[in-house]
Amino acid sequence: MMDDDSQMTFWDHLENLRWALVRVAAVLLAVMIACFCAMPYVFDDFVLGPTTSAFPLYRWLARLGELGSFFPDFGNDDYRVEIININVASQFMIHISTSFWFALVAVFPYLVFEIWCFIRPALYPREVRSVSTAFLLGTVMFFLGCAVGYWLVFPFTFRFLTEYQLSASITNQISLNSYMGNFLMLIFLMGIVFELPLLSWLLSRLGVVNRSFFRRYRRHAVVALMVLSAFITPSGDPFTLMIVFLPLYMLYELGIRVARE
Repeated sequence: MMDDDSQMTFWDHLENLRWALVRVAAVLLAVMIACFCAMPYVFDDFVLGPTTSAFPLYRWLARLGELGSFFPDFGNDDYRVEIININVASQFMIHISTSFWFALVAVFPYLVFEIWCFIRPALYPREVRSVSTAFLLGTVMFFLGCAVGYWLVFPFTFRFLTEYQLSASITNQISLNSYMGNFLMLIFLMGIVFELPLLSWLLSRLGVVNRSFFRRYRRHAVVALMVLSAFITPSGDPFTLMIVFLPLYMLYELGIRVARE
């Protein structure tokens, strides 16, 4: 540990934490304002992208659907979901909240950097490299999880639910609040799920679990991940199920690899 920091009192550390939080809040606010200004230009193409058949995943699956019945049918070129607003202030509040969440994602690497700067003085030199690697891995995996949530999980789930019919007499009208709630929840959920390897590494470092523990319960994990995949993508076809299951299973295997013996 560094000599200067070893002489710091509890209140000095608390002061450092306070200023770190102030810097993060200031950067978050600045990025949020930028996202608020840019949102009208990206909302239709990015946020509402999965509501039309022009979405890249739908076009790709439409081509795969021509190869056989094993693949889901996404060949409907007229697919379009109209998002409606039923509350006076919803559009304004969604504009603000979406700007905040987008800014939080953009600022995530800086947030990790500030956390790293705060805890680094408390680490021994041999611990610095492993913890910095963990922070880097966690950041990359979070963004990868959000990307999987946006490009795969949410479009699959959204399209199935909007095309599902209990009765032909019922017309689906998707509200803006409902759409954005599911959009943000699934994308951030996948970002958090992709942190599982980092969690495995931390738990093994703390001695709570080890590599043999994950190997012993691999079959149980496969069943649990299959159930979770079926819950996330309730369409029922095996292709969609495997699209979601395989990344989750690969995360479990990666967690085994990074865990200690």
